[in-house]
Amino acid sequence: MHLLKLCVGADRVEDLTDWQETPRAKGPDGLPRHITRMWPKREAEVLNGGSLYWVFKGVILARQRILRLDEVTGSDGILRCALVLDPKVVRTEAAPRRPFQGWRYLDPKDAPRDLRQGRTAADDAPPQLLAALAEIGVR
Repeated sequence: MHLLKLCVGADRVEDLTDWQETPRAKGPDGLPRHITRMWPKREAEVLNGGSLYWVFKGVILARQRILRLDEVTGSDGILRCALVLDPKVVRTEAAPRRPFQGWRYLDPKDAPRDLRQGRTAADDAPPQLLAALAEIGVR
């Protein structure tokens, strides 16, 4: 089982990778993590090879394998879930997604395929163009 999350504040995959290189985006072990309020109830399925698929401006363009889930306490004293991620960002075929809040489960059969090694899915193309191409089956 995978998770799906909007990559808020990022227009391109490079924005995500740049952010994840900063100390603020990393845990004490140096791995990138994304902190969320809710703990996945399907934790065992997610940790059995699941990835976090990132949505950029309405289009899934990348994923990262989820290594583990850590409990973290916010400055407000509330327990949260840190999705600890593999630092390798894998680009995927463009797949349009409607806006949503938080994260969603993504069944493996519905997940976009990884791009072949070295292919970057027209990195310079705007996400809206990639979404339109994906909707008509060109990508």
